[in-house]
Amino acid sequence: MSGVDLPPARGAGLPALSRTAPLAPEARPAVDPAQLRTRVVHFGLGAFHRAHQAVYTENAAALSGEPWGITAVAPRSAATVRALREQDFLYSLTERRPDGPRTRVVGSVVDALAMGPDAKALSALLVDPEVTVVTLTVTEKGYQRLASTGGLDTAAVAADLAADPDGPFSTAVGALAAGLAARTRAGGAPITVVSCDNMADNGAVLGRVVREFVDASHWPDRHRILDRIAESVRFPATVVDRIVPATSEADLVAAATALGVRDELAVTSEPYRQWVLEDSFAATRPPWELDGALFVRDVTPYQLTKLRLLNGSHSALAYLGTAAGLTTISETMAASWGERLVRALCAEVAPTLPPGGPDPSAYADDLVVRFRNPAMRHLLRQIGSDGSLKITERWLPALRALRERGTSTPVLELALAAWVLSTRSTRHTDAPTDPAADALAACWDGTATPVETVRALLRVLGATDLADDDRLTAAITGRLPGLRAGRIEI
Repeated sequence: MSGVDLPPARGAGLPALSRTAPLAPEARPAVDPAQLRTRVVHFGLGAFHRAHQAVYTENAAALSGEPWGITAVAPRSAATVRALREQDFLYSLTERRPDGPRTRVVGSVVDALAMGPDAKALSALLVDPEVTVVTLTVTEKGYQRLASTGGLDTAAVAADLAADPDGPFSTAVGALAAGLAARTRAGGAPITVVSCDNMADNGAVLGRVVREFVDASHWPDRHRILDRIAESVRFPATVVDRIVPATSEADLVAAATALGVRDELAVTSEPYRQWVLEDSFAATRPPWELDGALFVRDVTPYQLTKLRLLNGSHSALAYLGTAAGLTTISETMAASWGERLVRALCAEVAPTLPPGGPDPSAYADDLVVRFRNPAMRHLLRQIGSDGSLKITERWLPALRALRERGTSTPVLELALAAWVLSTRSTRHTDAPTDPAADALAACWDGTATPVETVRALLRVLGATDLADDDRLTAAITGRLPGLRAGRIEI
């Protein structure tokens, strides 16, 4: 169905994607969606899930013949739920390969719910014994954690703590905790809850905030629920990896051109994908290993390699590229310093990685190839968003470890300086978004010296120890004039 002459914008005039829409054989789902039923509940209906876990699950169902379908839950975007329903829960994925794009339809999502309006349906699913796995992609800020302790921010979930046990809830943490509690009260079967967000120890983080929510609730049986969660719920750690840019209008038009049907939920990604999971499940699960997922005893070496090398490099490219007036990762890699930045950061951080993971040098080689992909248009603004949460995971632990050893950290200092500059405009509409935008912008009050501003910004991150490091703050401050002039010196 490729080569269709499109009317203007998004394939207007073409039929909408649906189970009955005409599709070329190579574009059809790997499995018949009608043969699947909900056995996985997923919180987070964004592009990453649709390009990653949903693909693994579809392929696992196709290769095993088992009916592993997903009900996807949108914590906020009811519009995405409506769009999925209108398309029979189908959407397309385009892999942007250097030799040309490949587009096909994914069929593993069999239902979609809006977390608030569909609270009763969600609660029923979380009690259903057929549902044995819950997955999440709600971003770092979706875990409602305090930066100071890493525990649950009870003020941020106060409305959910006061809500009726049946909801509705406004946070994924509240809805999940209530669902697990309802499953416990019904004498439900064991279940596994899998965080797929980019955080160190993401499984432990998720388990902690769920347990702290239950403990902070007013439920009279909360202690019994906590005991039951300890017995029958697992929170394995995972590492997910695939670059999935925000979908553009051009992407929607390209998907319609390739498919011959209109798809309002098209997503694009790089060809590469990886999923590493701690082999700790409480019940049956999709056989994701049939599609290449790796189950290991300890994901920590893989997790830290990904966080500190891939995600760390991504953030560094985002802030330094922005300082140089660039827009995308591939543009930044094309700059004279782009590859040098990635390799230098990986080499600087590599000594902080535990043994047992990928070889850092080979990993850096792969990153250079992936980031250079000219078919990918990954916006620096997208990557730079939520920086106050991201860099505390991606840069600061490695920075602390290296400085404790007396090792110099020039690349991380340069990256931090670029982040510092980005915070000055966090309240502008064209700047990366950040949950701490007001606190960050307040550090630029016009009366502080540059080094005082750097210290104040680090304190907003909860990094008082680094803010009190005179040599570090001086080094970061010393990089600012060159960056303001658009010079990237590595």
